[in-house]
Amino acid sequence: MADEPSIVGAFQVHEAAAAAAAADAAADAAAAAHGTAASAGHADGHAHGGHGHGHAPGALPGLVLAALGVVFGDIGTSPLYAVKECVTPPHGVGASPENVLGLLSLMFWSLSMVVAVKYLTFVLRADNEGEGGTMALLALVPENLRPKNKMHIGWIAALVLFGASLLYGDGVITPAISVLSAVEGLAVGASSLKPAVLPITVLILLGLFWVQKRGTAGIGKVFGPIMILWFLTLAGLGAYYVAKNPAVLAAINPAYAVTFFLANKWHAFVILGSVVLCVTGGEALYADMGHFGRKPITYAWYGMVMPSLVLNYFGQGALLLQHPEAAANPFFSLVPKGPATYALVALATAAAVIASQAMISGAYSLTRQGVQLGFLPRVQVKHTSSETEGQIYIPEVNWALFAACMVLVLSFRESSKLASAYGLAVTGSMTITSIVFFVVVRERWHWPLAKALPLLLLFLTFDLAFLGANLLKFFDGGYVPFLIASLIFVCMAIWRKGRALLGQEFKKRTRPLSEVLEELRSEKTAARVDGAAVFLTSSAEEAPPVLLHHVSRSKALQKVVLLVTVIPERIPRVPPEKRVEASLIADDFYRIIFRSGFMEDTNVPVLLAVAKAKLGLRIGPDETTYYLGRETLLATGKGKMDKVSETIFGFLSRNATGATNFFNLPPERVVELGMQLDL
Repeated sequence: MADEPSIVGAFQVHEAAAAAAAADAAADAAAAAHGTAASAGHADGHAHGGHGHGHAPGALPGLVLAALGVVFGDIGTSPLYAVKECVTPPHGVGASPENVLGLLSLMFWSLSMVVAVKYLTFVLRADNEGEGGTMALLALVPENLRPKNKMHIGWIAALVLFGASLLYGDGVITPAISVLSAVEGLAVGASSLKPAVLPITVLILLGLFWVQKRGTAGIGKVFGPIMILWFLTLAGLGAYYVAKNPAVLAAINPAYAVTFFLANKWHAFVILGSVVLCVTGGEALYADMGHFGRKPITYAWYGMVMPSLVLNYFGQGALLLQHPEAAANPFFSLVPKGPATYALVALATAAAVIASQAMISGAYSLTRQGVQLGFLPRVQVKHTSSETEGQIYIPEVNWALFAACMVLVLSFRESSKLASAYGLAVTGSMTITSIVFFVVVRERWHWPLAKALPLLLLFLTFDLAFLGANLLKFFDGGYVPFLIASLIFVCMAIWRKGRALLGQEFKKRTRPLSEVLEELRSEKTAARVDGAAVFLTSSAEEAPPVLLHHVSRSKALQKVVLLVTVIPERIPRVPPEKRVEASLIADDFYRIIFRSGFMEDTNVPVLLAVAKAKLGLRIGPDETTYYLGRETLLATGKGKMDKVSETIFGFLSRNATGATNFFNLPPERVVELGMQLDL
């Protein structure tokens, strides 16, 4: 067996990874894995045609449309609250002409430098077989930078894990602030409707999370057209007011941003915590790259998203120059009160729901990656589309997000108060991406320091400024995503350590497979009966504890024994021809290896049928029995793990989805054997 959990199947060196998933296999008797030194990404740092990138010539327009509906939902709804937060208390400045032009200049250059330059020009080149996101980026970090002590995560992995944890905080806040901001437009149309804002928001969020179990495939078909209408509306409204006051276009000159800082000094730094709201959702460009590809995302950004956002921000600025009193809600003040306001509220709500949907789906994908890589306990992953592999639903994550959203909405009650909690998750994640990207370009792509360091400094100039400004709002609500991220990160660390110790315990209970085979040949240990027995393990040299436990208790063993190992690779998806390996060990003992990428599920019965065909075994599903181990943890504090950590680890283990469901095993063919352990 192994002495480490499957967490390092994606991030540790070959030997470490071999030990890693083995712990899961031994501990759960459900999956065993060892990471391989499989290549991931390109050494030269250019995106390639991985999953979602090899597009047919006529597919590009459709992908651009789809990207508008998924990738840009979050950043596309920022005009609802970004300008408002910059010109209203408690953090905003007065809507004087100098302040308005300075703020618009900051927003324009933030969009240009953070989204266009940092993400689209550079970060999107760091793909892992076509997949993006912080975990995919971590898989590109060279093996020699990972800790030799396999009990430690390492500073790079710790950074990425915390960044990924921050995205859960973002996933909680985005639905709350987006929907609440949109519905608040009702109060602009008629102040008498203000009491209805909160109940309507709650009902919309309840409906949003309720329909998740039905999948988003059908809804997704209308996402793109709705977002096109949304961006055209943003552009049209903005262009109308810019045409009335074209002097506002002068804000493109960065000198206005410099003047703003000179005039407002410390307050100008504080207000960066509100300016950053215009780039929230920038991380989605990288995380969703695997679904659409770099080119469609780039075309959508430059072709529609950025022009629409800039026009709308400048339009709101032009409105404020003429009517400073509109600062209370400049976005909805772009249309006259009455039917136009309610129509805009309806469209904004639809856009907010789409933005929320993208974040919820992102939380599902992030969770599945964490489970596949061994960072998180197994959860129930339900596929909601027979056509799109990425369309999944995770009940535990869905209702946890819903509960957290309800707490936020009912506690903060206004989008302005929620805005204080929003920026920290985004800026923290962006800063971590910049640092890890620097490590990749230096150590994997071998860029010279003179080329890589100026780029890092450029990125951090914006990232750290935004992060520092948001830290000032920590006690005003910024603690919310930090608290969520910290709890998730601690659970990840405990889960990893627990899996490592669990693997060590099982290691002590293993015996060389050759010895066990010799005893079985003598038929003194166990009688051989018809059928096939499947045991999940990690080594062909050692007999899995479940096998030894089964033989010692039942005194019998099937004539055909299949030792199955599930290996998580450092790539998103494994080619079909490489997913299954099968060979004869000795007598009727067979070694079977299943390889899975971190974006794939492992259906053991289906893969086993392929393996049987390769081996020429004519054993039907009804003749196959799966033997799984189920351990009971004794949190006494006498082992290597303290009592609190072991209690948390035991709680996570008990509430993890069972191996039977996770690996799609037929329940009627599964036998579980238990044992007690103290870590």
